[in-house]
Amino acid sequence: MIQTYLGEFAALITAMFWTLTALAFHRAVNNVGSIAVNFIRLFLAFFLLSGLSFLLRGTFLPSDAGAHQWIWLGLSGLIGFVFGDYTLFKSYEYVEARISMLIMALAPPMAFFIGWLVMNEAMTWQNAIGMLFTLSGIALVILNRKSNEEGQKKKISLNYSYKGILYALGGALGQAIGIVLSKYGMGDYDAIAATHIRVIVGAVSFGIIVSLGKNWYRISLAYSNKSTVKAILIGAFFGPFLGVYFSLLAVKYTTSGIASTIMAIVPVLIIPPAIFIFKEKVTLKEWIGAFITVLGVILFFVEIPI
Repeated sequence: MIQTYLGEFAALITAMFWTLTALAFHRAVNNVGSIAVNFIRLFLAFFLLSGLSFLLRGTFLPSDAGAHQWIWLGLSGLIGFVFGDYTLFKSYEYVEARISMLIMALAPPMAFFIGWLVMNEAMTWQNAIGMLFTLSGIALVILNRKSNEEGQKKKISLNYSYKGILYALGGALGQAIGIVLSKYGMGDYDAIAATHIRVIVGAVSFGIIVSLGKNWYRISLAYSNKSTVKAILIGAFFGPFLGVYFSLLAVKYTTSGIASTIMAIVPVLIIPPAIFIFKEKVTLKEWIGAFITVLGVILFFVEIPI
């Protein structure tokens, strides 16, 4: 079963890693800002990947990559890490990580549409139902119906910062485009080297952004705070290092839409630590939404005969 659903299991592991990453980076961003955290985490991930590449491939850098890999994986890193992760991290300044991860679950339909448009990927009726359940559960959590002043008509509204939601939407779009470009650029190429290319491009790009914005003082500020350094280390290890590597394995062995949907269960996985560690209140509606989301993911693992 593991071999049959290798891509799906890799996506599930990615979701677990990204849960830890979201919690760690949320704390770090609130201390030193999103640009500093993005640069440091990619800088650390570069060295982690270089060591892993040397152990498994005998080379510190992806020197065997061709023009196709560098162009498309580099573009994936630029869109996914620089645009997508910057906007995601920026959302942490306005809403909790749990809310940002809920909005990020909009990446699956985006990835599916892009995959269908660019790579002619297909999805079965069961996959479509699973995605519908997953997204419905998430929508139940973040949307709210309110009556007007007369108490008659009801309208859909949001109870969270619009800026935070818009930034998180940018993160979802960046992740969707990045993951499809990764699949196209990677092909049969090694997943570690592919991750390495994305991180290199992302780190260089953020280095330029930090220099142009004269934000190097924020980098120094981050390193002077032990709790911030610890949070970034945890986030870098489980995010752009292991998390991105497993996400590339996921899209290599299954479709972009399915991989993105399974990875979207982070909002469910993040509930327990939100309650027990950060003492957040989780409503009954949020629990129901989480249950529906998990049910949707199960549909990707269990084949239902017609």
